[in-house]
This record gives sequence, C-alpha cells and structure tokens, in this order.
Amino acid sequence: MDDFLAARSQMALSLGFHIIFSCIGMVMPFFMAVSHYKWLKTNDEVYKNLTKAWSKGVAIFFATGAVSGTMLSFELGLLWPKFMEHAGPIFGMPFSLEGTAFFIEAIALGFFLYGWNKLNKWFHWFTGMVVGVSGLASGILVVAANAWMNSPAGFDFVDGQYLNIDPIQAMFNKAWFSQALHMCLAAFTATGFAVAGVHALMILRNQNKEFHLKAFKIAAVFACIGALLQPISGDISAKDVAKRQPAKLAAMEALYTTEKPAPLLIGGIVNEKDRTVKGAIKIPGALSFLAHGNFKAEVKGLDKIPKDEQPPVAITHYAFQIMVGIGTLLMLISLIYFFFLLRKRDLSSKRWLLKLFVFAVPLGYIALEAGWVVTEVGRQPWIIYGVMRTKDAVTPMPGIAYSFYIFSAIYISLSVVVTFLLYRQIKMVPILYNNKKSEV
Repeated sequence: MDDFLAARSQMALSLGFHIIFSCIGMVMPFFMAVSHYKWLKTNDEVYKNLTKAWSKGVAIFFATGAVSGTMLSFELGLLWPKFMEHAGPIFGMPFSLEGTAFFIEAIALGFFLYGWNKLNKWFHWFTGMVVGVSGLASGILVVAANAWMNSPAGFDFVDGQYLNIDPIQAMFNKAWFSQALHMCLAAFTATGFAVAGVHALMILRNQNKEFHLKAFKIAAVFACIGALLQPISGDISAKDVAKRQPAKLAAMEALYTTEKPAPLLIGGIVNEKDRTVKGAIKIPGALSFLAHGNFKAEVKGLDKIPKDEQPPVAITHYAFQIMVGIGTLLMLISLIYFFFLLRKRDLSSKRWLLKLFVFAVPLGYIALEAGWVVTEVGRQPWIIYGVMRTKDAVTPMPGIAYSFYIFSAIYISLSVVVTFLLYRQIKMVPILYNNKKSEV
C-alpha cells in the first residue's frame, strides 16, 4: 500500500466510523426529548424510564463521536497539509462554529444527565432539546464544509493564489443546502430504523413489551417520515449535481456517452475497460427528467469529460444503486407502517411488520455509507472540485500505511466497546426499568 492510498483509506475509514456515531448523536436526543415530553404531559413512568434509558445511549455516542471527530480533525492536518494550508482560511468558519455547537451540546448534555429532580422540569426538558438542536447544527456545519469541497466558493483563484476570501460565501456555497438536507434526513431515517428495529426485536421476544412498544413507535415515526421525505431531497441533490458536477452524475449513472434524452439505469454490471454497462434496466428519458426536469433534455456523459478528470465509475455507480435501492425499500416499509398506524391497528400483533423493522436495522446505515461513497469518490480526482487534485494535497511524509493500520485497530476497538455498552444497556432494561416507579 503506497502512502497516497493509505492516506485515502485512513480518511475513508475514519469518516465511515464517525458518520455513524455522529448521526446517532444528532438524532437520538430528539427521540429522548419526545419521550421526556410525553412523560411530562401524561405522567406515565414508562416514558420517564425510556427517557433515562435513551439518555445513556446519547451519552455513549456523544463520547465516541467526540473521540472519532477529534481524530478526524487531526487527520485533516496530518494527512492533507497542502489542502489545509489553502482551504483552512476559506472554510474554517463552519469548523469553528461547529466547535461552538459541540461545546453547547456538551454543556446541555451535562445539565440533562445530572438535572433529574434538581432543575425545573420544563427547563430540564429544554436542555435535552438543546442537545438535539446543537448536535444537528454541528452536523449541518460539517456538511457545509464538505459541500464547499464539492462547490468551491468565497475566493478567487488567480495564478495559484487564493485571493479575496469571503468565509460567509464559502460556508453558504451552492451545495450546502442540498447536502445538509439530504444528510439530515438520512441521519433521521437510518437512526430511526436502527432504534425501532432493536425495540421491535424486544417486542418479538415479549420482553418489557410496554416499554419497547412506546420506544418503537417514537423511533418508527421519525424513521418513516425521514424515509418518505428523502426522495424529495434526493431530487434536489440530483438536479444540483447535474449542474455543478456533471462528471459525478455521469459516474453515478454509468453514462459513458452523452445522450438526449438519457435513460435512468437500474442495476447493471459496469465494465470500465470496455466502458459498457450490462444487464441494467433502462427507463427512457428518466435521467433527463431527474437531472433537468425535462424528459428530453441532454445529459452530459463521460465522453465530454477529460479522461484525467473522470471519477471511478464502477464504485460510484454501485454505491449509488445501493443507496437508492435501500432508500426505496425503506420508503415502502414506511408506507406500510403508516397504513396500519393511521388505521389504529395493534402493531405489536403484526409480527411480520416488526420483523421488517428488525431486518431494516443495518440498512439505513449501509445506505448512508453508500451515499458518502458517492459524494467522495464521485468528486475524484479533486479534493477541491476543479481547483486542487487529491494527489497534490497529500502529505509527503512516509509511513502513512502504518498509521492506517493503527487507526484501523483503534476504530475496531472503539466499535467493539460501543457495541458491548449498548448490548449491556439493552440487557439491563428488565432490571432497571421493570418497575414503573423505578427512580434509577
């Protein structure tokens, strides 16, 4: 493994782990706040116990997210010094604001965890909401920085110099809204299905049924709303990518030749050597409509992109297909769930539906990871789109492969510890929360 590949692999690994921790940390506080609100309004002790159980999960993921996020911030400077040298002054504002949001989140979480029976009950609930809002703000600000890499703004690039820097324009670049919206909905969908699926499994096992049924309903509603809204954000993102990054769109759809109208491909095996796609289902004109809102519009293919500026097609295409395929499946599950919910059916008796949610536990995160592969691999060979190539930003220091192995071991260890802690929390539910009047 050469140093360039090792640096890219380490960054991919770090992002792949951190995105899961951070998304759960962004979304779980809202589940916790809803449960807390229901306890305050109904005085049902089950909701209070559920809030306390979820708050422990929030604390675990806040800690792991902080660790993995800190490692990422160091990696940016250590692995990509040329990138940070030029990009730091331009897109540093969202990172600094993210740090502020992080500190607010930490303070609010401290108030919430240790404020039981000490703070005014509504102020205590408010601190939990602050945890969620500040965590969501952190995510949006980080995505804004990533969006700048896809849509550079806020500076003039003249003779290799970055002049007339405007941090506000850089932060609110043309890609930030579509990426932030798509990412936030993905976080709610993935985390919602994962949490709902775990509680569905406990319901199927007939363990603390009332506790887990209430938890399942809260998480499932968030998940299903997110899944049903995701196609709208996906459409916004597709049209945005078609305008700014035609090479990425062409790679997503494995569109090797410019077509008018262009078909939408479903599935297919990409042969990058022959520049063909075999076995795909083609929907005539659909890609033209998704990209430009016109079934007869021309969509630029890779034949119009210089060869040294084309992203890897197979990886981008397969990742995009996985993301869309899983998203469609989760949307169908959501429609089924709301059908029974609106008809006020007893969901605990629909074992097949609960099994669907159990099956969906990892799917949202698989789609989430696939989406980030599309975003990052589809931008290659650029680290700053159209301005700086990734190979020109990597550190000249040798031995990066060893760093990659060490960081891999750290992240695997971290994942094992988190999995153990969450498993222990779930197993402790019957002990800690079996008694409705428990004050544990």
